[in-house]
Amino acid sequence: MSQKISQEGKEHAPVNWPVTAVLGLTFLAAVTVVPWYGFTHGYNGWAWLFFGIFTVFNGIAIGSGYHRLWSHRTYDAHPALKWFLAVMGGMALQNSIIIWSARHRVHHRDVDDNDKDPYSIGRGFWFAHIGWMLKDYPSGDVDYSIVRDLEKDPVAAWQHRWYWSLVLATNVALPLFLGWLTGDMLGMFLLAGVLRLVLSHHVTFFINSLAHIWGRQPYTDENSARDQHFLALITYGEGYHNYHHLFQSDYRCGIRWWHLDIIKWFISTCALFGLVRNRMRAPAFKVLRARVNLDLKRARQKLEQPGVSARLKAQFEFEYQQYVETVKDWQQLQMERVQIHRQKLAERIEAETASLTARYRELERSLKLQHKRLALLTAAGAGLRFFRQHGWRWF
Repeated sequence: MSQKISQEGKEHAPVNWPVTAVLGLTFLAAVTVVPWYGFTHGYNGWAWLFFGIFTVFNGIAIGSGYHRLWSHRTYDAHPALKWFLAVMGGMALQNSIIIWSARHRVHHRDVDDNDKDPYSIGRGFWFAHIGWMLKDYPSGDVDYSIVRDLEKDPVAAWQHRWYWSLVLATNVALPLFLGWLTGDMLGMFLLAGVLRLVLSHHVTFFINSLAHIWGRQPYTDENSARDQHFLALITYGEGYHNYHHLFQSDYRCGIRWWHLDIIKWFISTCALFGLVRNRMRAPAFKVLRARVNLDLKRARQKLEQPGVSARLKAQFEFEYQQYVETVKDWQQLQMERVQIHRQKLAERIEAETASLTARYRELERSLKLQHKRLALLTAAGAGLRFFRQHGWRWF
């Protein structure tokens, strides 16, 4: 039934001509007029400079503003930062904060549901990347009830009201004015206007498409989201999408210090200057629990295959019981902490905090070690099965 509804929606949805025209004409200009002008006239240094600045600002505004600030409320921002993100986000021409966030929240709530997810990868790469915008599909309808909090945000409300004026001012008037100042209006418009806009579009679109089909799933396989380092690099950190879909209230997408999450670094830098506060982070234990839980699931699937020794299966059962006990211990710690704070035992809070912290870290260490042991166990099971099935070919 669900598939039938989706097919009917795909067949009868009317074309959204304004969006199709903007996306089509800007892309056509980017691949024809932009290189032609470069070969015949050339671009001055100012055009390249503002192209780079606006491209980065647009990506930062969409990722840290539209996505992590307004859609997921992962941190609080100073009004000055909010205005900057709202203006640069409007320049990216991806709709207003309110509309963008409404669709994105539905995407997280109904991810991979072809009838509800606005850009479900289940309907194909093209649909998830750009096709969902070219027609007025029912799944793309805006549910304003899901963004009542944003309608009360003065910056988001202002941007929504004056969105198209902001789009024209930043995408047409500003590049032409800068071009007039620097001596090449058309060159500035083509490079810092058209090419910058097309690149900004497709960087975001890749999150809806590539980030749901290319990469690893280290935290959950309950949805199609993936983690991919290269995609993270070109999307300012949004490419760590598997983590994000499981821990969407975390201001980070890349949680390791070496993860290429430029937006995380931008938010943290703003915090140093007092522009950001109350950054949300997923508890380390919950992150480790998700990884080990998925490790156990995958190990069980491999060890249930024929040819796996009873010893490896027994080792798996031992690891599973260890995991269950560790989670129980963590839940007990949570209850103890809540009880202490609920009773407002001020004299105990300070003394107990150090003890609880040490116990939390010990449980986290236990899960880290178990993650490594399960990786070895899974590899051993897979290797033994392969040898029994194919080993004779090597002798």
